[in-house]
Amino acid sequence: MKKIFYFLIASVLFIQCSKAKEQGKGVSAPISNTSNLKNLNVSVLIDLSDRIDPEKNPNPTMEYFQRDIEYIKSIDKGFLDHIKGKRVIQLNDQMQVFFNPEPSDPKMNDLTKELKISFDKNTTKDNIDLVDKKYSALPSQIYESAIKDKQYVGSDIWEFFKNKVQDYCIKDDHRNILFILTDGYIFHKDSKFSEGKKTSYLTPELVRSLKLNTSNFKTKIQDKELGFIKANDDLDNLEVIVLGINPAKGNPFEGDVIKEYWENWFKEMKIKKYQIKSADLPSNIEPIILKAISGK
Repeated sequence: MKKIFYFLIASVLFIQCSKAKEQGKGVSAPISNTSNLKNLNVSVLIDLSDRIDPEKNPNPTMEYFQRDIEYIKSIDKGFLDHIKGKRVIQLNDQMQVFFNPEPSDPKMNDLTKELKISFDKNTTKDNIDLVDKKYSALPSQIYESAIKDKQYVGSDIWEFFKNKVQDYCIKDDHRNILFILTDGYIFHKDSKFSEGKKTSYLTPELVRSLKLNTSNFKTKIQDKELGFIKANDDLDNLEVIVLGINPAKGNPFEGDVIKEYWENWFKEMKIKKYQIKSADLPSNIEPIILKAISGK
């Protein structure tokens, strides 16, 4: 009986020790999971139409081009926060800036090259500091050049989604986020066409002509099948955040109409995650940007 008793005690102790080891392994598991942190591919598409002209569209509180610059700084901050939260060996992240169409100033190409940055396992703290300096200084040069040039060629966001977004803004094995800085109107002379009641553009004149100035604007849009022409398919691996919606004055529902056009367009292109925000002060927009990038 004593032998059986001691055997039972030994068996219980062995089982408890085995469980303790397994529990110990469980505690360390979350650490190993850090290797699964998402790689980020962040793009910024800037609308350099006359919306940024401080003479044509002044704002005494804060000019719209200045708001854009601060939005870009917040995007940079969110991106670098993500970088700093990863081990160097895990880094496989990038960020870039685009225009469509490209401005006439040749130095714009050099500026976009400077703002296209990537991080990998060879990244050093100096690289991170350099990126922060670039994104603090270079965006203002872009806007200053565009305003000084005054050759506002429009905003061909529709064509960007049709021909460029997949090549420029989407990478495999990455979380792809596209920020679009725009007032919400889309127009370019080379991409102005319609299919039935749908168009590749949206202007204040078009909204007025469609009489979308009453509270039943949604019903009109649905019944008449108004909206943007679909520019792409299956963009479900792209997240889009539109910042800077700035409706023309005179129609209390103008901003809602703009957002309805964009929302329906995104849904048609199967973009599952998107946000559309008005041209608010940067201090109010920054938390939205940081949350969008962190994914929390």
